[in-house]
Amino acid sequence: MDVLILTHGTRGDVQPFVALATALISAGHSVRLGGPAASAGLAESYDVPFVALADGPNELYGDAAVREVLETNYRGLRGKRLAITVARRYRDKMDAVLDGMADVARQGADVIVHDIVLPGRQLGEWLGIPTIRVCLQPFWIPTRAFPNPMHALPLPAACNRLTYLTTNIWYQILAGHTRRWRARKLRLSRLGGYLDMLRMPGGGTTPLLQAFSSYLVAPEPGDYPPWVHTTGPWLLAAPPRWTPPAGLEEFLDADGPVIYVGFGSMAGLNPERTGAMIMEAVRRSGVRAVVGTGWGGIGISGTEERILPVREVPHGWLFDRVTAVVHHGGSGTTAAALSAGRPQVVCPFVLDQPFFARRIHELGAAPAPLPQRYLDAQKLADAIVCAVEDPAMTAAARAVGDRIRSDRSLDRAVRLIEEAARASRPTIRLTGSRGFGPAP
Repeated sequence: MDVLILTHGTRGDVQPFVALATALISAGHSVRLGGPAASAGLAESYDVPFVALADGPNELYGDAAVREVLETNYRGLRGKRLAITVARRYRDKMDAVLDGMADVARQGADVIVHDIVLPGRQLGEWLGIPTIRVCLQPFWIPTRAFPNPMHALPLPAACNRLTYLTTNIWYQILAGHTRRWRARKLRLSRLGGYLDMLRMPGGGTTPLLQAFSSYLVAPEPGDYPPWVHTTGPWLLAAPPRWTPPAGLEEFLDADGPVIYVGFGSMAGLNPERTGAMIMEAVRRSGVRAVVGTGWGGIGISGTEERILPVREVPHGWLFDRVTAVVHHGGSGTTAAALSAGRPQVVCPFVLDQPFFARRIHELGAAPAPLPQRYLDAQKLADAIVCAVEDPAMTAAARAVGDRIRSDRSLDRAVRLIEEAARASRPTIRLTGSRGFGPAP
């Protein structure tokens, strides 16, 4: 079976799809991964065939408006105006990305697996091949069990399903480029249901894989449609030829607790202030810290024997070696920390991050969330001490990690993709471990 995987965004958006690609290759399938050019090195380190798309909206992460939106979580009238400005810039940057996706897809595939925010199902309609959608956050499928994680206003539980209109409105704002691209590049009708992210153009549905742990939405909603499958997170081990940077293992092996601190691409308006706050919190809490500077560029100035800044270290390798994890609540970092069974301190910025922060706390694996806008050195230090020293929190985190590791999430995802491709295209069949081949 020839599988085309399409994703875009920051490292946290791309990494789960690299994990899926490695699992499909191990199962004997042929895979190409299309993603932002900046992620080429990540894919190549796992020997995943990679097709570079334009970096597109990733180029906006240094923009002052984007940093302000991330730090303020769209609050107030100014936040709403900035959100519209950012959405327009996003759409403009996506034109080259979408054209590249079409060019890659035209080279052929048996099935397309794509991030739900990308119009992969338009490509499936264009080429007459099945598509499978993937979401990394639980705010796409309406449910009565909990409100949309992106919806901030408190409403009665009876309104939970209605809150998912928030996601649909957000999607419609970003869909203008898809409308133009569908007609211009694919020569398809501008009609056909393309604005409904949950249905194929012309009607019908395709499988949707939710690549996060069901324990984060436990109990799993009973009103999800049968085509929705919560597989669990798709996690990456360290690359086969990767070695730790100089001094990291010695730092981790020294006496006393050591934590990881990293906010991914979320450093807000003042990365230097964020770095100074982290350094002070580490000193006050009496721990040592590996600080991931990340895309957000956390500013660590000078030298401090308690702190070791690193650019990129595989979370699967690192989190097994630290006492606790301090992070922003992104889906990828959350999954890696939960899988490692480590207590967490979650400092959310925007979107799904407050939801994940709250759920980790409810699972007993973290203190109460510390939203970035209220964060200071003392609050962070107190939360770090709690995560490091509370035995009940450590036990809860280990219990969650044991359950997640037993899920075999990638195996389940591969099986679902195989079944969906076979059901959609009965003229091909599974041939042992080598994937799909022509039917006799």
